[in-house]
Amino acid sequence: MISKFLSLEWKSFIRSASFGKSLAIKIVMGFFALYFILVFLALGFGLYPILEKTFPDQDPFIVVNGFIFFWFLGDLLLRFFLQKLPVMSVKPLLTIPIKRSSIVHFVLGKSAVSFFNFLPLFAIIPFSIILITKDYQLATVMTWAAAMILLTLINNFLNFIIESFSAETELSFLPIIIFAGTLFGLNYFNIINVSGALSTAMLAIVNNPLLLLILIVILIGLYLFNHKILIKKLYLDHSLKTKIKEVTTSDLGWTKRFGDSAPFMQLDLKLIWRNKRPKSAVFMLVFGLLYGLFFYPQPMYRDMPIMYGFIGVFVTGIFLINFGQFIPAWDSGYYKMLMSQNIKYEQYLKSKYTLMVLSVIIMFVLSIPYVYFGWKILVAHFAAAVYNIGVNTYVIMLGGSFNRKKIDLNQRAAFNFQGTGAVQWLIGIPLLLLPLAIFGILSHFVSFYSGISALILLGVIGIIFHQKIMRFITSKYLDSKYEMIKAFNQDN
Repeated sequence: MISKFLSLEWKSFIRSASFGKSLAIKIVMGFFALYFILVFLALGFGLYPILEKTFPDQDPFIVVNGFIFFWFLGDLLLRFFLQKLPVMSVKPLLTIPIKRSSIVHFVLGKSAVSFFNFLPLFAIIPFSIILITKDYQLATVMTWAAAMILLTLINNFLNFIIESFSAETELSFLPIIIFAGTLFGLNYFNIINVSGALSTAMLAIVNNPLLLLILIVILIGLYLFNHKILIKKLYLDHSLKTKIKEVTTSDLGWTKRFGDSAPFMQLDLKLIWRNKRPKSAVFMLVFGLLYGLFFYPQPMYRDMPIMYGFIGVFVTGIFLINFGQFIPAWDSGYYKMLMSQNIKYEQYLKSKYTLMVLSVIIMFVLSIPYVYFGWKILVAHFAAAVYNIGVNTYVIMLGGSFNRKKIDLNQRAAFNFQGTGAVQWLIGIPLLLLPLAIFGILSHFVSFYSGISALILLGVIGIIFHQKIMRFITSKYLDSKYEMIKAFNQDN
């Protein structure tokens, strides 16, 4: 049965409409994986001499065990934000005689061979080898390595349990923050010495290998709990069960002043407010607005005008970046129905453009108080806003014509990479790096205001040629219309 599942996974991968883009992303991610493998290898071989030099009066092995708690928390946080439970399209399987339990076991087993579980081995194994060369007993080292591997797997399944609870809350990152924050707080304020207790427990396990059974029991318990959670959700009609809640409506009559685009704007605004994933674009506005406070109060950045341009583009374009990069994938759930209607595609795109332009204007107005840190900052934000309206809106909409990834609107919003493809990774180059390069080069070699003038000029040119640019972008969407329909019908 496992071989059949693997075969289905492989066919799903190579037959996907986004196969080429997914393959490219996997190659790029492979290079990142190789980088982290080398980093962990260097850490594994270099950790002992570093600790020996840093703590000359202590046993490096004891010191390492003292840091296991912080590794555990850090690993758990990274997993929560970056690792997702590997899934497969199970609905077709539920109509044929395959045990639901077998499907769940395959999914959980697949998670056990995740890169996140293999990566620590590239530090654990070299460090264990160094310990053996330093005359530590082989049994001691092997027991310690086994305990670390079990802790890694425990983190793996604990993460999925926390994620399952997170999916049921509006603030999806709240459970992990509470869990990790509570443990860290208890340890930091010496209410409970968690790091010391875990270090002592590891030393006890090393001295008595039979205690590994405790970790094994915990691991099995977490596995079975995950199995119980998943198997409850493994029904054809699970997605049809909806929560009963009071419907709140808002007056969107003000959108009518935008003419034919008004109905699409209303759809977008309702989509944003009623679904977890797009709603995050609204919450990110607060982060974007406050982004400048990380830099402007620092004296070192006041003499770096190049940062003004970058921060200006980011602050005024935060909604444009977060919402725009997934156009038209936000509508992927009903894209086929939308395209079957007697509508003009240009009106559909114009509504997206209008929303992004409005967001840029609003964010610029809200960022005016940054003038407290200097008039140049306000000028840079204005230039960045004009550039975002006249250039970046078109760049991100043009990039959307290459989107082939379906988006699940109800998945958790925080650090969710579902629906992310090559387009989202590559769009950042013209979106952020290009204005940074233009502004930075001119402000450095000519003057600050020459960089400002260049951004404004490019933005104004884009605004002047708005109609022609929109017609070109519309033609790109129309050319790929049926490819999008086909791609959005797939679970990728």
